[in-house]
Formats: sequence, C-alpha cells, structure tokens
Amino acid sequence: MISEKGIEFIKGFEGFAPLEYTCVAGKRTIGYGHVLGPEEKYVCGVCEREAEKLLKHDLNIAEQAVDNLVDVPLSENQKDALVSFIFNIGVRAFSKSTLLKKLNEGEYEQVPKQLQRWIYVNGRPCGGLIRRRRAEAALFTKSAGRKRPVFL
Repeated sequence: MISEKGIEFIKGFEGFAPLEYTCVAGKRTIGYGHVLGPEEKYVCGVCEREAEKLLKHDLNIAEQAVDNLVDVPLSENQKDALVSFIFNIGVRAFSKSTLLKKLNEGEYEQVPKQLQRWIYVNGRPCGGLIRRRRAEAALFTKSAGRKRPVFL
C-alpha cells in the first residue's frame, strides 16, 4: 500500500482542481489528476474529500499493478515512486515498459534512468514531467523509510 508520504508526493505534482479541465495530454481531468471516463461527469465539480476518494481509487489500481507486475522486493520509497509513475502513465504503458523489464531483472540502478525517458507529451519534452520524473527517481533511490531489503 502506498504510504501517506507517497500520497502527498502525488498530490503535490497533480495539484487540486475542483472543476474539470483538459490536461497537457488532452485528457478530461478533475480533482488530483483523475482522468474522467467517457460517461463520468461532475457538473458542479468536486470537493477535496471527493477528489481524495477518486485519487485513492486510482492509486489502488496503480498499487495492484506494482503488486502484480513487479517480481523483485521493493522498499516503501521505491513502491511509492512506482505508484506515482504508474498513476501518471497508466498500467498498460508500465506493463510494456523497459523500466519494468530492467527492474524485474534486478537492475534497480537502471530505474532512475528509465524514468527520465518518460518526459514527453505529443513528442515534446514537458517541464512538469521532467520535474516529476526527477523527483520520482530521487524517491526511488532514497533509502530512508525502507521496510524491505533494497538491492541496488
């Protein structure tokens, strides 16, 4: 399960938007980065409590992806970084990524470098994604809060 620090980390990058907006990737979004489905509508917007509920639901999906797809032990920080990454790029993209392949081969040291490859929107580097990937890479390599062995 993602830590409270991990949730705050993600909320810091997503920011809170009570009304629907179109994100840089062209997706209808609300709350803390919740991508709206085709039938999903919040005509009056969402309050922070509702946005947190949506976020936790979305994070649960990302957490399940980590649990189901990652075959190597992870520290709390490593898991938080991966949940943030998956929340941002989606389970499908993560499942096909070189990052996952290298991680499952035990190449922990390759993960920060692989994260840095995911900075593009419509073929162009995005400043917000550059900052986020650097922060995710730093969190992944941070040893504080370790619960399980880290093999770096």
